[in-house]
Formats: sequence, C-alpha cells, structure tokens
Amino acid sequence: MDLTYSEVGATRGGTFPPGYRQVRGRARIGRGEQVFAAAVHALGSFDMQRGAGLKVRTNVAMAADGAEVAFGFGTGPVRLWAPVRVVWLVNEPLRYGYGYGTLPGHPETGEEAFLVSLAPDETVWFEVRAFSRPGRWFVRAAAPLAGLVQDRTNDKYRKAIHRLANARTT
Repeated sequence: MDLTYSEVGATRGGTFPPGYRQVRGRARIGRGEQVFAAAVHALGSFDMQRGAGLKVRTNVAMAADGAEVAFGFGTGPVRLWAPVRVVWLVNEPLRYGYGYGTLPGHPETGEEAFLVSLAPDETVWFEVRAFSRPGRWFVRAAAPLAGLVQDRTNDKYRKAIHRLANARTT
C-alpha cells in the first residue's frame, strides 16, 4: 500500500509542509539511564500506544523501518482502525524514535513522530512531532473536533510513556 501523502519523512527534520495542522510537543518524563531504556522499550514495542488506550495490530515486536501497524480507537464494533507505516527510525545511544505515515483507510493524512532522548544532565525527554489533515469525509466534517482528539491522544501518549518508563525502574 502507498502512503497517503507525499512529504514522507518531514517529521524527522524541523520543517513541516504547509497546508497541514502541525503539532510539536516536548515533555520531561524522568531521569537516568534506566528511565531512558524503559522509555525506549515502551515506545519501540508500541506499549505507549497500548497504555494510551489504543488497540495495536502489528506483526513486529519492535518498531522497524517499513513496519506496518494499525491502531484501533473506540470499542467493539465502533472501533476505527488507523493503519500506518514506519517511514524512519533513529536508534542511537542517547536518542530513539520513529515517524510513521498514514496508509489508505486512516482517518487522517500525514505523519507523526515520537522521540525519547537522554540529555547530558540525565533528564529523559519525550517529543512529539506531527502534521496532519483530514483524510476521510467524517474527519473533514468534524475538523475542529479532530484536532482536539489528536491533542488529547498525544496527551495520553505522554502520560503513558511517563508511567511505563518510570514503573519499569522501581
């Protein structure tokens, strides 16, 4: 399947394409190498998304370039699946993360990226970068609400990775 947008990889750098809603956020999630390692695992295994209340369908244990994942929002028969593909991955000693792009069937069009990093003072940071616009008719019809849902979901991601990264170190 082809991605639903042409600006592939734009979340990796700092410049987002025009015409999209843009999201940038950074939060401190803890301190130390153990917290960083736990955050890397939570992010790479998609446990962060699970911890935020999403269902996850994938055939990979850890995020990998080209891996396809679907995230389920809602419950039971009203669950909406959002398929994505990992379009870039960084795995360095002090920084880990990836960006994924939307596939056909996703309610939005665009890319979202998550990074965790360990600063020299041992602060662990979590960063979100995203650009998106409505991809399906019902999202276009509820565009202001869609932005609120995206912001709320990103807040749930931040809380989940904070909880998971710090729980694994106790």
